[in-house]
Amino acid sequence: MKRIIKSILALISVVLLSSCSLPGLSNAADSDTITIASLGSTEAEIMGFIVEGMVEHYIPIDANRITNLGSSSMNHAALQTGDANVASVRYTGTSLTGELGQEPITDPQLALEKVVKGFEKEFDQTWYPTYGFANTYAFMVRREDAEELGLEKVSDLEQYADTFKVGVDNSWLEREGDGYDGFVQTYGFDFDNLYPMAIGLVYTAIANGEIDVALGYSTDGRIISEDLKVLEDDRHLFPPYDASPVATNEIRAKYPDLDKVMAKLAGVISNEEMQRLNFTADNYLLEPSTVAKEWLLRHNYFEDKEPYLEPVRKKEVE
Repeated sequence: MKRIIKSILALISVVLLSSCSLPGLSNAADSDTITIASLGSTEAEIMGFIVEGMVEHYIPIDANRITNLGSSSMNHAALQTGDANVASVRYTGTSLTGELGQEPITDPQLALEKVVKGFEKEFDQTWYPTYGFANTYAFMVRREDAEELGLEKVSDLEQYADTFKVGVDNSWLEREGDGYDGFVQTYGFDFDNLYPMAIGLVYTAIANGEIDVALGYSTDGRIISEDLKVLEDDRHLFPPYDASPVATNEIRAKYPDLDKVMAKLAGVISNEEMQRLNFTADNYLLEPSTVAKEWLLRHNYFEDKEPYLEPVRKKEVE
């Protein structure tokens, strides 16, 4: 039944997207270029500009971008309808239970294998290897508290479960699988002082000393700005949300070098690096395009990373 409901919701997204004209949407199938779709978060926008920069550095085209697609299902629908042919970033856990309608899996490698096979079989799309980071729920504490109390893992919180004030996302309390009930079952203890709030507020609350533990996102830039330490999910409560680009097989056939471009981006961004990129954009109010370009220049567009591709500028000189 859950699979049927997920399929119906995905179909509705496709119908809505194909029946209305949203800003920036154009039928990618009717053009000769690569059109990159991004979610509305800072992280997804940065990754969209990184993919665009890499594509234009190695493939002699001007890529298009569709920005601020509000959800993974809308991003998916854009590729299904032909409005886009590349997704800048998708997450294994989200797409496994969302677009594919399968049960959550806590093993990162198995989850990746499932989405790779599922997207190939059901959608004729290629799910590329991960960028190297995963944006998942994560418990975090102030760094000074972690050092003073020796907090490294989520299980270390058990001895403080009756005294620590814990700020959590409103929706997490009722979330199935990896929500609060799942936490109690997995870790074997509960917190006496839970404070539900909008997830964006937990960072300010912990920085101001209003709470002792926050449930946030593992690549959020505020982890750096508020000097927080992410605790290891040592009993594997949260499913993996490894980040990867996705492309239609049609656009891969049209631009064979696209696979090599994506291969250069495989494994190059850690959680900590993504935190820094998000922090740079949000804390200094920089455009994601500026952050992405500076990062690509600093890494010389990964020209020295296998597989070898000749940059467009060298082709033009010759």
